[in-house]
Amino acid sequence: MNQLKRKIIIAFTVCLFVCSTTSFGQQVVVKASIDSTSLLIGQQTLIKLEIAADKDNHLQLPVFSDTIITGIEVLQTLKPDTTDIGNNRIQIKQNYLITSFDSALYLLPPFEVISGTDTAYSNTLGLKVITLPVDTESEQFFDIKNVIQPKFVFADYLGIILLILGVLLLAAAGWYFYKRWKDQKSLIPFKKSEPPLPPHIKAISELDRIKAQKLWQQGRIKEYHSLVTDAIRTYLEDRFDIFAMEMTSGEILGKTMHLFDDGSAYDNLKQMLQLADFVKFAKYKPLPDENELSLMNAYLFVNRTKIEEQLPVAPPDDDNAEENSEKTIANNTEKNS
Repeated sequence: MNQLKRKIIIAFTVCLFVCSTTSFGQQVVVKASIDSTSLLIGQQTLIKLEIAADKDNHLQLPVFSDTIITGIEVLQTLKPDTTDIGNNRIQIKQNYLITSFDSALYLLPPFEVISGTDTAYSNTLGLKVITLPVDTESEQFFDIKNVIQPKFVFADYLGIILLILGVLLLAAAGWYFYKRWKDQKSLIPFKKSEPPLPPHIKAISELDRIKAQKLWQQGRIKEYHSLVTDAIRTYLEDRFDIFAMEMTSGEILGKTMHLFDDGSAYDNLKQMLQLADFVKFAKYKPLPDENELSLMNAYLFVNRTKIEEQLPVAPPDDDNAEENSEKTIANNTEKNS
């Protein structure tokens, strides 16, 4: 009986050991492969790792700075690819791009994958790196290869093109400024402002615009008289330097009472301003003839007070000097009359 119990205990212990070993063996499995086991010196190939593990495992994959072993250089560590293979397991594929510049037969050690406190190892790999064969026994000589002309790439010449354009631009700017300096002109050309219009031209244009709007015919009498008087006030400022826009009608009339040689001009101004005040402040409704009279007096006031433009007169010939003088006196007499 004791012997039977002993056998049962031994069998149970062996079964438990086998199960635990099998369970750990299924946790992390690492397999290594290489695209080409024979490599020409300087060529590149991929080392591929396939790791199978449980999803909840925290794995630490192999990391190489520049070499795996002496003679085998790591050019790039590619991004790992993870796939769900079911049964709460995943598969990770990790690739390394390698090359070698020394011809030899290399034996790559197993790759280590750390899972917690445990470490899983891959299989070993062999790689043969060969060099170009050199014929040392042949007596035939070969000439030097011709220079190969590279393809035209615009980006290679972009800097030179920009430099040439910059030099041309500076040369053109230098020639331009030199020419203007030589001609005694301003280095930077400024657009000449157009001479201001004479005050009477501006006033007449504004009155023409008011007349074309036909405001009082539409019942907009107050606006009509305000625009007419504002046009005249602006004319007074430009023509006589009177700040008419800031004055009352009485102040304007007092300021201009003895300003005009022609008394009719003062009467024209007085009629306009007084009628406009009646309309704006006393709500007076003028007759159509009165509205027309204000605009007509505005035209008359401007024409009677404007500055006559002096046209240049050619110097007279000596033979006709007396005749021209008589014509000038006659024209001035006719104008004054």
